This record gives sequence, structure tokens and C-alpha cells, in this order.
Amino acid sequence: MRSGTGGVTAVIAGIGAVTADRLVKNDELARRLDVTADWIRVRTGIEQRYVLAPGEATSDLAVRAGRRALAACGDPDVDFVILATCTPDHTFPSTAPSVATRLGLGTVTAFDLNAACSGFVYGLSAGTGLIASGAFRSGLVIGADAISTIVDHDDPVTAPIFGDGAGAVVLRAGSPDEPGGLLAQTTGSDGSLLDTLITPSGGSRQRAAGVAPDPVASYLRMEGRLVFRHAVQRMAQAARDVVARTGWTVDDVDLLVAHQANERILTATAGEVGLPPEKAFSNVDRVANTSAASIPLALVDALESGALRPGAKVVLAGFGGGATWGATTLVWPDIAVGTEATA
Repeated sequence: MRSGTGGVTAVIAGIGAVTADRLVKNDELARRLDVTADWIRVRTGIEQRYVLAPGEATSDLAVRAGRRALAACGDPDVDFVILATCTPDHTFPSTAPSVATRLGLGTVTAFDLNAACSGFVYGLSAGTGLIASGAFRSGLVIGADAISTIVDHDDPVTAPIFGDGAGAVVLRAGSPDEPGGLLAQTTGSDGSLLDTLITPSGGSRQRAAGVAPDPVASYLRMEGRLVFRHAVQRMAQAARDVVARTGWTVDDVDLLVAHQANERILTATAGEVGLPPEKAFSNVDRVANTSAASIPLALVDALESGALRPGAKVVLAGFGGGATWGATTLVWPDIAVGTEATA
């Protein structure tokens, strides 16, 4: 979807994010994988990650992040909930309705959206479309994933990379001229890259083939080199596209908040866009790759660290399995970050 900058758009009115509670540092993981903590750090830029405790699920993270985002703007009524996730609580039904109910939002429109690590950007685009249609005045977009539940914890390729978390924003109808208004947006996909990031079993293709479930095939598989190349290329192109259509130059951009895949991808993407490394925010060392949660988690960390301030010209960009990608621009608004104390 491509949208311009005229008429009604969605405006970010509040934000909140959480990680799972269990901290796993590289030392703990290295012992299990028979590698060193430095090997993990040098290869990924990651020092630690947070994972779900036994008995928890993606919806638990989504509810916590949603509460924070709603609290940040005074617990407003919202008309819809979009849950971007590739790790729903169940294959069927959608997880979003139960999240909406647990948040006390009643019978609002609620649905899941699976664009993997691009899910939050896709969710913003979908939410903007709902609001621009005039049928909805406000909504909650949540990116939440528990990738630890689909990773082989004995696999040194994928186990060190991922963590669990959730982030959410409240959207309201407004003008693209006001801070927080989502400006140019682009999303895309390339299904020929399906096998670069995939969990082969558990869906209708495996089941309809009459193939017995294979525990190994239930884990995430990743073609690392292909993912690196396409993630950098697609995020950079999407970022340049929305910057140009917003009427900015690359020099106007104050901060790039891209999907936190790993440090090398973040640095390379910034270079391809034409930005110095210091303009590409990174918290991947502290939270790892949290899939659809990574961009809102990074936004909250950037706000709390002072790297992101009201009035900053921001580009958000994501790339994920599918393959999917997207980007959007906005001028950051003067809004609060929801916390447990306010939730």
C-alpha cells in the first residue's frame, strides 16, 4: 500500500512496550550451544535477550504493552485492535479478540496480522487505512512476538538472535500537518523468498499432505546470508522512497528506527540509506531480535534514552519473513510513554 500526505491520517497518540521477564545473557546461552559469549556478541551485536517463562504466551505480552500505550494517553476508547504477530497463541482462532477483551475494550474490531518482523509497520499502514476510510476514529496497533517458542534452542544460528517482547501505539484520526501524523507509507512483499525465513510444519500444507509432524520442522529456519542481503536492500529502498515522497532529503532525517535484526544489518541499512551510524538507533544488544515488537521497543528505548525527542523527523523501516517490508515517516510528537505505574 502507498499513501500520500494529504487528508486525514493516523496520528500516534501514545506508546508503550515490554519485554518478557526472564533475562538470558550470552554466557548462559553460550554454555548450552558450546560457543563463547564473545562469539555470539561479535556475530550478532547481541549481549542478552528476554524470553517467556513457562506457561506464558504472546497475548500476555500484547496485553501488557497495550495497557501501557492506552495509559500513556489517558485510557481512551478505541475502535479497533490490530495485533501484528507471527507467534499467535493458537493457530485458530485469532489472538487479537482475546487481547481486546482482556484490555477491557469490549466488542471492538480486532484481528491478527502476520507480516513477521515487518508486522508493526504493516499494522501502522493498515491502521492508517482504517482511520482514513472514515469508518474508525482511533485504534490500537500492537506488535508482539514470542520467537523463543519457535526457535531450536540448540541451534547456534537462530537461538542467540531472538527475544520476546511487545510494543503498542494508540492511533487517532488527525492531520498529516501535526506531530505524530503518519506521512508517506510503503509496504511490499516477495513470495519467491518464502524459504529464507520459514517454520515448515504446523500449517495446512504439511497437514494436508498427510505428513506426520516433524519436531525439527516446527522450528524457525533461516538462510542468514540471503536474509542479510534482502533485509538491507529492501529496508534501505523503502526508507529512501518514503523520505522522498514526504518531501524530505536524507539529510533532514534525524533518526532511523529500523527492525532490530542484528547490529550488522542495522549499520549496513543506515549506510545504504545514506545516514551516518549514529542516526540509526539500536537496542538490539539489550533485547535481541523481537520480530514485530522490535520497532516499538526501540522507539520507547530511544525516547527514554533521549535519542528521540519531540519534533524529530523519523523513519521507521522493517523487513521480515514472507518476504515482507515497509517504511513510514513522521515527525515525532510530544507524547508520554506508558509504564507499569500508570497502567
